[in-house]
Amino acid sequence: MEKNISKIEPFEICSIRPPTENYSLTFRLTRNCGWNKCLFCPVYKLGAKFSRRSIDDVKKDVDRASAINSLLTDIELDGFYSRGNAIFEMAAQLISKIKQAHKEDQVQPVNEQASDKDASYLSSDCNYQEDERLKWFATWFKEVPTIEDSVNHVLSWRISGGQTCFLGDANSLLLPPDYLTEVIQYIKNTFPTLERFTVYGRTRSAAKKKPEDMIAFRKAGLHRIHFGVESGSDKVLSFMKKGVTAEEHIEGCRKTKDAGISCSIYVMPGLGGMQWSEEHALETARVISESEPDFVRLRSLEIFPKTGLSLAKAEGNFIETTEEQIARELRLLIENIRCSTIIVSDSASNLLDLNGTLPVDREKILDTIDEYLALTPREKLIFSFSSRFHSFMGQYGGISHDLLNVLYPYISGGTIDISSAPNNEITKIIHLIRSKLMP
Repeated sequence: MEKNISKIEPFEICSIRPPTENYSLTFRLTRNCGWNKCLFCPVYKLGAKFSRRSIDDVKKDVDRASAINSLLTDIELDGFYSRGNAIFEMAAQLISKIKQAHKEDQVQPVNEQASDKDASYLSSDCNYQEDERLKWFATWFKEVPTIEDSVNHVLSWRISGGQTCFLGDANSLLLPPDYLTEVIQYIKNTFPTLERFTVYGRTRSAAKKKPEDMIAFRKAGLHRIHFGVESGSDKVLSFMKKGVTAEEHIEGCRKTKDAGISCSIYVMPGLGGMQWSEEHALETARVISESEPDFVRLRSLEIFPKTGLSLAKAEGNFIETTEEQIARELRLLIENIRCSTIIVSDSASNLLDLNGTLPVDREKILDTIDEYLALTPREKLIFSFSSRFHSFMGQYGGISHDLLNVLYPYISGGTIDISSAPNNEITKIIHLIRSKLMP
């Protein structure tokens, strides 16, 4: 191991991936987003540029990941792997050894993105420090990965079973079937324990594909495509510059399912604002009903700074929906979906925990929504605080200093009780928490 350690290099990781792929092995086939015009999306708006990667470049990254995996295998055989939390200490020691070996051998790790300008996704010019979510985002979205990122990425994949792989970035359907076939086969040969391959895609790209191309994707080994549908309303899609129509949503999803590929879509409650709230819910339900996706994942709208939507809101061209109105939207959505699908609430932006299979669990999901709607305004505020605080703790693992400061008057005996707080204070605390959450 010591002999080869200086040859270990980082590889490019997909920072943006579905929650179900948090512990998957990932490789970037493209970089960033080829569309990148959606008003609501903050992800690639602060300097990231789109590019396609060559098959050779991707294979080099697969080889780099394989070298790291081999090192971890060697250590596992030495008995470290079975020591619980000690594995993370082992990883830190391994990273330190790799860095020291690079220093001693004067090795400069290879990376195709090795310009200083591209080294950080959020440059100092972006002033991301003014927003907690963008600050947090900057800590893990990196165009140029480090040895730490790469080792910990492979380690997390191994701990989680080593069976899943995500191929990014935002729309792998831009690539031809032959490309995906060669890449997946190479990855399978290198990592034989992999059983599932998934990608992000645009429904418009899927709609434009020939049926035989989609079948070729499936034969290549692609198991699931995650689509950002967001809305089924053409008015909302146009305003948000989504670059796709409701009918293209339907066609893209249908072609995916007809090809034998699992179809997972994201919809965004609140995206219609107050102006198109009802239409957004009803038309999204129609698109889902006609598309028949396997999964519908809820990701409620959060408006980020430095996006087109934040500007539209500031200029009065978009009126944000209230939490209660989003709940009513969700009720309309669930009530009007007419197909069998699985509803998943796996985003920190969601107020309500709505999970189940339609149509079997429709009444159960509607009951959850109705229980919230039946609360008094004061009870809704306290419910919102509890829900948002739970999401915050799940995302950050603790309370930040500024949040602790505002909660301090309501902490007693190690517990938080905001029942004595006035409504305006609870609203302020909720706003602070939401300003820190990443969907």
